[in-house]
Amino acid sequence: MRYLNRHRYSRIGEHNEDPLAGVANLFDASIVFIVAMMLALFSAWNMMDLLDPNSEVTIAKKSADGHVEVLTKKGAEIKVSKVSDKPLSGSGKRLGTAYQLPDGKVVYVPE
Repeated sequence: MRYLNRHRYSRIGEHNEDPLAGVANLFDASIVFIVAMMLALFSAWNMMDLLDPNSEVTIAKKSADGHVEVLTKKGAEIKVSKVSDKPLSGSGKRLGTAYQLPDGKVVYVPE
């Protein structure tokens, strides 16, 4: 009987651990999962150049309401330009001619 009584009391002492200790592990696991998902999406969309500090990437993005933005990344600098359909005026010089081919491609020919 003595053995059973001592054994029972020793188990009570084992349950004095912090009940929220497992929450920190869940948070760490979720952060690792999020980073893994981001890397998987970058590799699936062939966008690993965005993570390379020496690469140059240009992306054109069109929103649902028709606005176009051009994202340009050169090294560590990222620049966002908005494209508008407003006519421009001013002085300048002619640089060349653009031709549209039957398949829809546009070819620029400098002068």
